[in-house]
Amino acid sequence: MKNTTLFNNLINRYNALAFTHNYIFGFTYKGVVYAVNTTNEVLPYVLKLDKASRGNGYSIRFKPTTEQKLYLIALGAEVVCSTDFFNITVATEKYNKGETFEKMITEKAGQTWTKDSTPFTIDGDLTVDGIAYQIKFENATFTNEKTLARLEA
Repeated sequence: MKNTTLFNNLINRYNALAFTHNYIFGFTYKGVVYAVNTTNEVLPYVLKLDKASRGNGYSIRFKPTTEQKLYLIALGAEVVCSTDFFNITVATEKYNKGETFEKMITEKAGQTWTKDSTPFTIDGDLTVDGIAYQIKFENATFTNEKTLARLEA
């Protein structure tokens, strides 16, 4: 979906409200689950504009193409596990892929993960060495127009 003005507007509004501008992105590529630490500078290169669900206008989503995955690998992405292991873990736990990825990354950092719904405006998903990170796995929605409008009101 091409609408550069709307896309950039949503990213800028999101950034203005976000507690942190540090991210750990997770994605699969050729049978491997990767994680990469980045900042908000990469958002225009790895997010996409999409129709939001339930009539909430448009959303910005982390749904990387192969080209975008190669870009993230070049930024220093590290192997987390195989996609087979990841998919088995998702199937045997009560959590979705995003939650499972967040749990794996949190535990890899030596911390105990608990499911929560802390808003992106209040805190990150993980804090390591005083740096808060939002953790996003592929197909994750960052926000949508309706949420931004409510938060800006």
